[in-house]
Order: sequence, then structure tokens, then C-alpha cells
Amino acid sequence: MNIVPARTKRSCYYTSVVPAIVMLLIFVNISASAQGTDTMTGIYDESIHTLQVCLDGYPFAPAVAVLGSSDIINIQFDQIAEDREYFRYSLSHCNANWQPSGLSEFEYLDGFNEGTIDDYDFSRGTTVHYVHYSLTIPNEQVTPTVSGNYLLKVYPESDPDTPVLQCRFMVSEGTVPVAVEAAGQTDIDFNNSHQQVSIVVDTENAGIRDPFNDLLVTVQQNGRLDNEAALPHPLKLVGARAHYEHMMPLIFEAGNEYRRFETVSTSYPGMGVAEIEYFYPYYHFTLGTDERRDSESYSYDQTQHGRFFVREYDSDNGATEADYGVVHFSLDYPDSQSAMIFLDGDFTLRRFDDNARMTFNPESGLYERSMLLKQGAYNYQYLIVPPGARRGYTAGIEGDKYQTVNEYLVKVYHRRPGERYDRLIGIGMANNRL
Repeated sequence: MNIVPARTKRSCYYTSVVPAIVMLLIFVNISASAQGTDTMTGIYDESIHTLQVCLDGYPFAPAVAVLGSSDIINIQFDQIAEDREYFRYSLSHCNANWQPSGLSEFEYLDGFNEGTIDDYDFSRGTTVHYVHYSLTIPNEQVTPTVSGNYLLKVYPESDPDTPVLQCRFMVSEGTVPVAVEAAGQTDIDFNNSHQQVSIVVDTENAGIRDPFNDLLVTVQQNGRLDNEAALPHPLKLVGARAHYEHMMPLIFEAGNEYRRFETVSTSYPGMGVAEIEYFYPYYHFTLGTDERRDSESYSYDQTQHGRFFVREYDSDNGATEADYGVVHFSLDYPDSQSAMIFLDGDFTLRRFDDNARMTFNPESGLYERSMLLKQGAYNYQYLIVPPGARRGYTAGIEGDKYQTVNEYLVKVYHRRPGERYDRLIGIGMANNRL
């Protein structure tokens, strides 16, 4: 389905694009596990937008809190509506593969596993009216008591069986130091198109009887889920230290620096914006047409590895004073019948679904996609997904440059003998910037 018509039909299109976008919010998740329950962060209601999950006070940090510390996980989202909805939430504990662990709520929570979202505020001075909601974990209603992966679901008070969104966060024990390094010198090429990660997990004070068999290490590049690596065993043990190195799953395509655009003002075009127009009831931000970068030389640009930040130029409170507008993406790339092209970044929730899929428009000769997004600064890139694949590739559009500054997040899980769940015992992060 192509929701971007020819430019001559722009005025008609501008008044109807958002209902069309809403129809595309049916998730066709090809990046999730082939089996099991869908536990990826996702939105299931057409009125919900701009879901953000982070460590409170650190908007660009992963959503990981240390068990027993003062860390707080902050969840925020908007509902495009005139009045408040009464939302409730619940928490599920998951194993390392993000499937339900089977623990009862009394085993992983202090408090009742149901709470109300009482922190809300109405938008002010915006053309699109919305209600902004905030929730923090832990709170007076509920506190996680064990480490691991958590899935939070939000649902209307009147319809608890129909969640409007779900999101992931993690709680770590922080009992093992995790050293992480990344470099362009790999086992398959030298300063070319890949990067290789090496990890050392120090288990000396963690009470782990068999580090070779009882640990599971996962590695994530720039928050992506489709190319996440899982390592059930280290390469070697040196005393109490488990070394993960010279292993094929630790070699990642290097990719390229994320592209950026800013819609912080409705009065002047920000970075990457070619044109701003207003057609009732929305502002429309047309981005400059993107070109392929696979054959270009590497050029450094400081990015946030796919994240976005809500901001309005004339306001100190973007949460309630940033407006919503339709952002139009376009990519100059030949029509491909054998592969799909997706936008990748936190604003797409890292899902390969119809909302993030670029569609070829034969009239313009471009791949196009339009989305309703809140004002702010955004990172994005294009991924090609071949037929039958469950992951995306940067090579064909963005290129793979070994100099690219990528962020690698390492999580270390441990299941003690006789336990029924995976503890998250350590977190490590690194980038390859020289």
C-alpha cells in the first residue's frame, strides 16, 4: 500500500494522510523470534505515540536499573485525545530470550501487580491536542525484587485484556564487572567493513560455580534487535574471568553513522528538513531526499545511535508543548522487487512493520514513507531485508565503514542450579571510537 501520492495531489493527501498512517499500525514483525510470545516494545492503539523508556535522568542510556539502588526507570507516552484516559499497567518477568519466565508475581514483585498511571498533563499551545503520561518504576505501588528482563503492559481501566502498548526494561544485580572493546580489526577483514567485539566477564565475586556453562551473554549494536548476538559459552576461562573473543557472532557489519533530522521549529526548516507547510490539521515536514552512501567515503558525524529527543525550539517543556507533524521521508533507490527497505531507529520501535517500511512510488521514482511524529531531533538509517530474512543489512544503502562509531551493549545472564529464571548480573557498554 502506497500512502504517498504524486506531488500534484498534495493538498488532498495532506488532509487524509494520518488516517492512512493509522491503518498501517498493524505490526508484521519479522525481526522478533520465530517462535513464542511477542514481547518486543510495541504500540497497539492508533491514538498512542512517542513511547520512550529510559533510565531517569539519562535519556540516552539504556533502560537498565541496578537492583536495590536509587535508579528509576521512566516510561512516557502520549495519547492524541482531548481528555484523559484511565490507564493501568502490569509487569511480567522474562528470561534472557524475553519469553515469560514462569515466576509468579509474588516471586518478582513487592506490591500488587497492577497500578494506575496518575501522572498526566495536557498539551499546551499545539495544533494537535494530546495527553502526556509518565510512569516510574519502582514506585509506591510496585517494586521489582529480582533482576532480569521486565515487560510492562499498559491498558485501559475499562478493558484490561486489550493493551495499548508494551515496553521492555531491565534490572541488573551489577555483581560482575564487564569489560567491552570494539575494533575494526576483525577475524574476517582488517579495517574494512566489519567490527569485532571482545568481552571479559569477571566472575570472581559472583558465586558462579560453572562460568563456562551457566552464563549467557548477549550483545546488541545501537539498540537493534534484529542482529543481536547470543553467546552460551565463552571462548576460554582464565581463572575466574570468562573471555568472549574471536567468535563469529561477535563480528558485526560496521554500518554507517545514523542520518539526522530536526523538526524543533514550525517556523524554519531544521537540519535535514527541506520544506515546512501547514495543511489543516497538521504541519508537514518534508525531508530532503536521501541518497545512497554505500559507495561514499566515510564521514564522521556525532549521533545518538538511533535515538530521538523530543524538543520544541521556543519551549522548555517539550513533553507537553512540542507539536505533532507529518514527516515525509524519501530515498533515491531503484525499485526492488526482491527486498524490503525499512526505516530503523527508536522512533520505529525497532520493528520491521508496515509503519516503518518504505514503499516505492513509481510516479516520483523514490521510496517514500510518511509518519506522524512529535517535534524533536531524530536519528535514522535504512535497512534492507532480503526475502525470507529476519534481519536487516546496511551494506546496500548506508554502506559498511569500519570507522563508524557504534554503541555495543553487553548483558550477562546467569541461571543458578535449581532456579527457574535468568538473573541479569552485569552490564557493559563500549563504542569503537578511536
